[in-house]
Amino acid sequence: MDKLIETIVEAIEEKKGRNIVSLDLRGFDGAISSHFVVCNADSTTQVAAIAAGIEERVLERLGEKVWRIEGQQNAVWIAMDYVDVVVHIFQTELRDFYRLEELWADAPAKHYEYEA
Repeated sequence: MDKLIETIVEAIEEKKGRNIVSLDLRGFDGAISSHFVVCNADSTTQVAAIAAGIEERVLERLGEKVWRIEGQQNAVWIAMDYVDVVVHIFQTELRDFYRLEELWADAPAKHYEYEA
């Protein structure tokens, strides 16, 4: 799973996704996965490009296909389900509005610093 998260984060960084954080949800009853990876981008084009980059890199490097993707139609919030890891790619305003990380505020979080 660490390899999956690492690969996802690299793909996000490559497409210049921002404010990348992974949340460890393993200690929470009712969590739909063991980890969330969350990031944001300023345009729907960039949100879609990040999702495509993740899908391509994970398949290429780890041979894993995304189980389900939601939100590609409008690309303001794309959720990618890799079963144990769910990736949330938000357009910046939506991430600020939904504050997904606050729902899991007690979860151990790892923040990734991207050098532009």
